[in-house]
Amino acid sequence: MLSGESSEYLYGNLDKTVTNVVQLLDKQELTIATAESCTGGLLSELITSVSGASRVFELGLCTYSERTKSRFLGIPMEDIQRRGVVSEEIALAMVKGLKKCSGADVCISVTGIAGPGGGTEKTPVGTVYIGFDICGKQFVKLPALWELTDKSRRSIRQSAALYALRTVEEALMEAIESNERKSE
Repeated sequence: MLSGESSEYLYGNLDKTVTNVVQLLDKQELTIATAESCTGGLLSELITSVSGASRVFELGLCTYSERTKSRFLGIPMEDIQRRGVVSEEIALAMVKGLKKCSGADVCISVTGIAGPGGGTEKTPVGTVYIGFDICGKQFVKLPALWELTDKSRRSIRQSAALYALRTVEEALMEAIESNERKSE
């Protein structure tokens, strides 16, 4: 299992971050797609709230149920039942399925427990796996949302969205900096 990352990363300006992500995608002529479970379309809503999003936003799927994860993202039900829907493996399978169906340059998947119920000692409220495919590099992150002071559903969903968008923002800024160094 992945270790949780510091909750310090979770505080910031969501509107500013999503605006920057859309602008960075546009500047690099890249597209983005989302497959969301516990965030329930929040990432898609945030991205499309930014002027110019139509140039970068490909697809937003809200695959809340196990059945829709299987049907639209191609995840075998056996894998979901064996691994559990809130797992690193399912977050990665979601992002792979999203990449396949959207063809977007940047894909984000989210699966977790937003609460207030549903958590266990092993998988507490705030356990959220976020899958990424950023220009072919695939990975999963597990932010320590269970450490938030405010463990409300709203707080967990917004923090997961901010974490996902900040991860993309950092990767896109690193790519720009790397390209600038190469051209010098």
